[in-house]
Parts: sequence; C-alpha cells; structure tokens
Amino acid sequence: MWGSIAISDFLTKSESWVPVEPDGKYKQITARLWGKGLTLRGEVPGSAIAAARQYCAKAGQFLLSRIDARHGAYGIVPEELDGALVSNDFPCFDIDASRVMPHYFEWYSRTPEFIDLCRRASEGSTNRVRMKEDKFLRMMVPRPSLDEQRRIVEKLDRVAALVDERRNAIEAAERETQALLLKAFQRAIDGAPLRPMAEVAPLVRREVEIEATREYTEIGVRSFYNGIFHRRTMPGSEFSWQSLFWVKEGDLVFSNLMAWERAIAVAEAHDEGTVGNHRMLTCEVNPKLATPGFLMAYFRTYEGFSSIVGHSPGTIARNKTLSSKKLPTILVPTPPVETQKWFDRLQTKAHEARTIRANTAQDVEALIPAMLHETFGRQHQAA
Repeated sequence: MWGSIAISDFLTKSESWVPVEPDGKYKQITARLWGKGLTLRGEVPGSAIAAARQYCAKAGQFLLSRIDARHGAYGIVPEELDGALVSNDFPCFDIDASRVMPHYFEWYSRTPEFIDLCRRASEGSTNRVRMKEDKFLRMMVPRPSLDEQRRIVEKLDRVAALVDERRNAIEAAERETQALLLKAFQRAIDGAPLRPMAEVAPLVRREVEIEATREYTEIGVRSFYNGIFHRRTMPGSEFSWQSLFWVKEGDLVFSNLMAWERAIAVAEAHDEGTVGNHRMLTCEVNPKLATPGFLMAYFRTYEGFSSIVGHSPGTIARNKTLSSKKLPTILVPTPPVETQKWFDRLQTKAHEARTIRANTAQDVEALIPAMLHETFGRQHQAA
C-alpha cells in the first residue's frame, strides 16, 4: 500500500548563492518542457551575466522554472551540469534520499499528474504566471516504500534502455537508407548530360481568372523539404489584390523567398487545382527528359541545393530570393528516363520503409508514457 508525502518533507530549497566574477566562465541551464529534463544552454563569461550573484546548481538537485513549471520545465541536475549558474527564477532543491529516491522522483515528475500539480501551484495573469513555492511545497505526492521505489526505478530504467536501443536502431536504419539512396542516385547520374531547367522543367504561369464568388485554395511550401501545405481557402473576392496561378500534380514548386531554406516540393494528387501566388514558382516537368521525383532528389543533394543557393542573390532571409530569371538556367543531370524511373521506384520503397519505421517509432515513444500511467496513475488518486 502506497502512502503520500508533502513535497516539503523531502525537498529543501538550496540557498547556494555564488558571486559572478566578470572574468569567470559559467555553464547555464535550459529546462526543457514536458518533463524532458535539463540540458546545457551554453557557457558564457561572467561579464555577460547581469546579476551580481546567482544560484549554483548541484548534481542531484531538483531544479524547476518558476515560469514554465506548469509546462513541465524541470528536472534532476545531471553530473555534467554540476556547478552551472541559474537565476532566481530557477530554484534548486536538495532531495532527502532517505524518504524519496531522486531517480524515483525524476520518473514521477514526468507524469501528467505531476505537471498538473505544478499547474495548480502556479498563479498569476496570462503573461505573469509563476510557480508559488509555498503552494508547491504543500502539495502531496504518492510515496511507496524505499524498496518499492527501487523496484519501480529498475523496471522503468529497463524499459527506457529498451526504448533507447530501439530508437537508435530506427535512426541507424534511416541513415543507412539515406546512404543507399544517395549511392544509387550517384550511380544514376554518372556520365549523364546536364540540361538547363528551361528545357527539363520550364517555369510555367497558369494565370487564374479570378471569379469573385468561387473559392480557391492557396498553397505554401514548408522549409526543409517538408512538402506543400494548404494555407487557406477563400472566395476570389478576397484575392483581388494579387495574381494567382494554378498548380498541377507533378509540378516542382519552389518558394522564391524560402528556397534557400529548402522550401522545395513536388505537387501531389491532392494539390491538383490549388493555386499559388507569385511567390510560388511552378515548374512543369518535361516527361521525355525527367521525372518530378528524380529532379526533387537532385535538389536534395548538396550539389543541387548549392545551385539553388547560388541562384538566390541576397544575404539575409527575406532578401535572399530565388530569381525567376535564374531558375531556368540551373543545370540538372538528365540520365535516361527509364533510369530515373528505376530510381523513383527505389525512393518509393524507401518511403514505404520510412513509414513503417515512423509508425514503429510512435509505438516506441508511447511505451514510456504508458508505463508511467500504469505505475503511477492509480496511486496518484490516493495521494
């Protein structure tokens, strides 16, 4: 049978203040949200810290963010962050291990119940919500015996190790898939002639004759090759101030503002009949010379992406624009179409494998929350 304990009975606030020396160098801590623990923010000289003194965090202490504790921003200080400095907004607490094992408390703090506890201990208006320390310390949490705490920690640690092992295997498989695809692509383009985009996939503008009462779905392109998204659907009367252009399945679409950040995609079947504004550069692939998937694969390579950057004059974000006049001059490799289709089939198989791995990864990531619920869910109500 589990009992319960007030947080104040095993957490004691540390008052380990240290003076900040301008010539010193200090580690700083970031508290990640939703119980994901603490990590190194960076190291800074004392001259960059405004306060004359700060808390010195010690390994094994429990540290939380007064501002974001209600969002799970807290954790046990790891060895590598021992001695890091934090401001008054990040109180540190010593843990009485004779009552509650630090690692047991670390696991419990990752539960939705503990996050909710922190939310209930926080007060203030929308932009000034803060953890109320006295209220937090009065809260009750479930406490099994120390032997049971050890068993819980051992069980959850075993599961976490298996999850890490599986996660690493999934990541390794993805790296191997990418390496094999790159090798196959290099094989496909070996000795292939280079042709300008104007010939292979010319820029086309299918101007829309906007009807005021008709609805149009406008697209955008996500950065980092994350595909096309549908921004909004509105009547034509709302688009009276700008020109629109039809998008067709198979178009290679470049965001002229963000192509330098890999905002490049192939329009899929569900994008047929959408529209893009003048910032969306649509290129219609010549089926006698290339396939959309193969060209997209090229622009994902170092050489292909470098050609995009090289044809995007400017130095900073909004000024670094892919020129509609320079895009058609970019040279792309054009092996025989049958070779490109062979590579596209490889890409399809890789995508299928990636989908299976993604689903597996979701199942793996759901295991720890499920185990936490099984371990603490019922007991929390008794606390």
